[in-house]
Amino acid sequence: MSVDEWAERFRVLPPTSAEPGRWRTDRTPYLAEPMQCLSSSSPVERVVIMAAAQVGKTEVGLNLMGSVIQLTPGLMLFVAPTTEAARRMVRTRVDPLLEATPELRERIVTPGPRKAGNSSFLKAYPGGSIAFVGANSGVGLRSTPARFIVLDEIDAYPFDAGGEGDPVQLAIARTATFRGRRKILMMSTPTLAGVSRIERAYSESDMRKLFWLCRSCGSRELFAWSSVHWPEGDPSRAHIACTSCGCVVEEREKPALLAEAEWRATAPGDGRTAGFHVPGTASPFVTWAELATDFLAAKKSAESLQVFVNTGLGEPFEDRETAPLSADTLAARGIECDPAWTEELPDQVVAITCGADIQADRIECEFVGWGRDERSFSIDYAVIHGDTALPDVWNAFDRLLLRRFRHARHVPDLPVIATAIDSGYKTDVVMRFSAERLGRRVWAVKGRAGAGVPPWPKRPPKARRERIAPVHVVGVDAMKATLLSRLRIEDGGPGSCCWPADRDHLWFGGIVAERPVRRYTRGVARIEWLRDTGVRNEPLDCRVYATAALHGAFAAGFRLSDAADRMAASPLRAAEATPSVGMKPRRPTTIRSSWLG
Repeated sequence: MSVDEWAERFRVLPPTSAEPGRWRTDRTPYLAEPMQCLSSSSPVERVVIMAAAQVGKTEVGLNLMGSVIQLTPGLMLFVAPTTEAARRMVRTRVDPLLEATPELRERIVTPGPRKAGNSSFLKAYPGGSIAFVGANSGVGLRSTPARFIVLDEIDAYPFDAGGEGDPVQLAIARTATFRGRRKILMMSTPTLAGVSRIERAYSESDMRKLFWLCRSCGSRELFAWSSVHWPEGDPSRAHIACTSCGCVVEEREKPALLAEAEWRATAPGDGRTAGFHVPGTASPFVTWAELATDFLAAKKSAESLQVFVNTGLGEPFEDRETAPLSADTLAARGIECDPAWTEELPDQVVAITCGADIQADRIECEFVGWGRDERSFSIDYAVIHGDTALPDVWNAFDRLLLRRFRHARHVPDLPVIATAIDSGYKTDVVMRFSAERLGRRVWAVKGRAGAGVPPWPKRPPKARRERIAPVHVVGVDAMKATLLSRLRIEDGGPGSCCWPADRDHLWFGGIVAERPVRRYTRGVARIEWLRDTGVRNEPLDCRVYATAALHGAFAAGFRLSDAADRMAASPLRAAEATPSVGMKPRRPTTIRSSWLG
């Protein structure tokens, strides 16, 4: 009995499922062939599923579990991205599977105070057991031999499992003694092209793709995004069209297309690895109209477009924007601002943050204005020269942070709401400076490279010594990638970056001083940022830390959209009337009270 036959005959979906009741393979007929390859009668040892979200790929792993427990008992290993994800998988998916299917429920050890065979990380049954581990646990990956392995969402795995190497290779090594009888299931939604693990595993397979039958001309057509069309401005009427005869297929005909669809290998393969690409266009749970609507909303920025390509289409995102960006290109896009932004802020600015980089003989800092949708304005870039071991340079820096900026609207002058200072150099001095100004959100930060590190820590760190400020660890790689994509936006839309035309050319060279390159470590690809030789990268670091300060303000409860709404309610300054042609605008005299200051 194959895995899909077992599921059709025995599996029952729990009440918490979207479609509870008996399992029906004809609901997702494209999953039948992957499950047949996982059956003991198939010579295939490794099945790779690169898929979009909401296509049912996790159900393949659950059906494999059920058939192993009932038909071919043995040792199985399930690997989730983290230990917490493995525990959540057991609680939300595996336990309901075992409880809802009578043939499985009677085989699992009954939980009890002295029975260790039924827990959040182990399910024992006659003839074998299933161990659930996280890819971040090197001990869990190397301590369990297994004939069956399910590797779920492998693109979310860390590059290294506790210093012991690639978690995928560690897990597969557990099946060495079962060669010829083992079954390895690898599945994930892809990420970046060239870095994605599932993309690499799929390229090593026979690369099977799903084709639908055109009833008009009889040709086989690929479930491709390029075949989806809709009238201009009306994505709700999205449909697919045959590339051979041009006939239109509506959404209501999708079940018939899936029933007649077939998998075709597009590469020779090694005979032991079967790869399947399940696109979002073939999902019965997502309509073509929904995909079209999501695409129109996502194409405005590279970040949202990547989410659509990865989760909506199930394809690796080829980031063409990682190519080097020249300083001359940025300098040519500078904005002529009169008066200077240091004298009056642009109308769109609603908040200001500062990022600072510390050197032995100077402090460099950038004041960044932020508007709705994180549109940024480089308000000022300052260099304070002096020995950073002495208090004079720090006092001058503190006076800069206390500045207030006049706004184009009738609102109080804006202060700096948050500051992030790099503590990699002169760490103790930076921590003491921050400790005395924590009430003003002056934070000591430390950049950490690598994928998966958030721009701001989820939990506030604790100071290790008395009267010394804590150091916040921020993910610099993610912010650099976001900045590089935003620097390319030229239409002034959400996330765009603006700077004055009179900015020093060294600043433009510094903000693009690093470029992303793809490196391989132990066979695993990762993105690293390399600095151009002879170019100072302090402007890039300052912008990254100013962005981290904004995320720190977000963690403290600040919201750009709320601030923008409040700012829009204030009128523009009427005193700044447009002067006659040829006349220089005159600023009104402002009398300030030293006592109020």
